[in-house]
Amino acid sequence: LEEAAFQLQQIFRIDISIALNILGIESMRAGHCRAAFTCFQLAADRGYSKAQFNVGLCYEHGRGTAKDLEKAGFYYCQAASSHHPMAQYRYARYLLQHGPGSFWDRHDKAVALLERAAGAGITEAQAYLGVFYMRGLQPQEKRGLKYLLQAADSGDAQSRYHVGVCYEQGLGVQQNAAEALRHYRQAAAAGNRQARERLQA
Repeated sequence: LEEAAFQLQQIFRIDISIALNILGIESMRAGHCRAAFTCFQLAADRGYSKAQFNVGLCYEHGRGTAKDLEKAGFYYCQAASSHHPMAQYRYARYLLQHGPGSFWDRHDKAVALLERAAGAGITEAQAYLGVFYMRGLQPQEKRGLKYLLQAADSGDAQSRYHVGVCYEQGLGVQQNAAEALRHYRQAAAAGNRQARERLQA
C-alpha cells in the first residue's frame, strides 16, 4: 500500500507539472508572459525538465521576467541533467560563452553536451558542432563535415551552404566543384543569401 501511495504521489506530481507547463505555453502564446513564467517556474520547482528548459528560455530572452543569463544557465543545466536534448544544446552554448570555471573544463563539458544533443537529432547542435569542429583551435574537418551534413539533411540551409564550402575548398573531403555547386544550389533554393552570392561569383 505504501508503494502504491508513493506511485500515485509521483504520478500526481508529474501530471500537475505537465499541466502547469502546458498552461505556461498557452499563456505565452496569448502574450501573457508574466503568467507563463509563473507557471513554468512552479513546474520547474517540481523537477519537470521541460518546464526547467522553458524557465531558462524566459531568463535568456527576458520574457515574463528580467533577463538573467546566469539564471538561464542554471535552469538549462537542471534540464540538461535530466537528458533534455535542447537544454543540453543551450547549456553547452552558455558554458562556451558565459560559464564559470576554467576554459578547458567548460570546453570539454560543452562539447560532450553538444555531442549528446546532436546525437538526439537537435539540428542546432549538429550545425553548431559542424562549424565548431571546422573552426576550432584544432580543426577536425572530417568530423565537422559529418555534423554539417546531418544538419543540412535536417533542412538547415546555412549548414548546406557550409557543406558547399567544404567541397569547394576540399575541407574534410576531396575537392569537387560540381558537388559544391549542387550544395550551393540547394542552400540558395532554401533561401540562403550566402549561397546565392557564391553561385553568382
